[in-house]
Amino acid sequence: MEQAKMSTLFKIEFTIAEDKADEAGIFISSKVPHGWEETPSAEGRRMTLFLEDHILGIEIVKEFESHFPDAEILHSEQKKEDWALAWKDFFTPVTCGKTFTILPPWLKSQGTETSQNIIIEPKMAFGTGHHPTTALCLKTIGNLWNKKALHSDQTFLDLGTGSGILGIGLGKLGLTGLGLDTDPQAIICAKENVKNNKVCGKLTLAVGSINSLDRNINYDVIVANILSGPLIEMASDIIPHIKKGGSLILSGILTEKQADAVAETYERYNIGTPARFIEGEWSCLVWETVEN
Repeated sequence: MEQAKMSTLFKIEFTIAEDKADEAGIFISSKVPHGWEETPSAEGRRMTLFLEDHILGIEIVKEFESHFPDAEILHSEQKKEDWALAWKDFFTPVTCGKTFTILPPWLKSQGTETSQNIIIEPKMAFGTGHHPTTALCLKTIGNLWNKKALHSDQTFLDLGTGSGILGIGLGKLGLTGLGLDTDPQAIICAKENVKNNKVCGKLTLAVGSINSLDRNINYDVIVANILSGPLIEMASDIIPHIKKGGSLILSGILTEKQADAVAETYERYNIGTPARFIEGEWSCLVWETVEN
């Protein structure tokens, strides 16, 4: 059984009424760190995703059935090589503001000279760049860079680096930093992406979280695209690592249900009030100049 799980992926297809599609997308994004395919259907919208973790897939199906009892849900196993081919059918370049574009290796020729092109090899567990919070973070980083709030001689921390997208983006702008993730497999994936993007001298990667850092180490920029719960829990550990006058960028936060709570938590540490950048249901909180 274990060998079967390693050679196949768990495929889930949700078909849901259009008026429930956004809510369903929020639900899925809270359960998986990578993107999914959405296509119109006669019943509304079909959402297709693939997971390496079959147990997690079954749990998601059960929760989806509970939250959306009227939806049609199908699940099956699919060979990994079939998934890889399927990705090529719907993996399109992601434009992130005026500064960054995310592309898979087979579309890297579509990159433009006017943007920083980030090449990401799709991996099941660690993100493809299609999640809206990733684009929102990169767009925000690009805006700060264009207004001279970020500089090439600065240092950064990418907390929860995943596939390394945000750290790679900062590295392409000339900043130097560290990407941390608690999942060793994520770091393996990120190292491959760092090499493909030729930023090996700009982004160092390590297994760990914020509490694995020496308390005396601080950074000009900290970016964390995680989830609201961990961001709130780690506030007291994150803030001491920001240089006075540095920047803090937090995302993975739902605008209506979570943004206020995250902002209020960090404001209690007297670092000022964040600017809020919104994309659909998601918010990015930015302290351009931390006042600690």
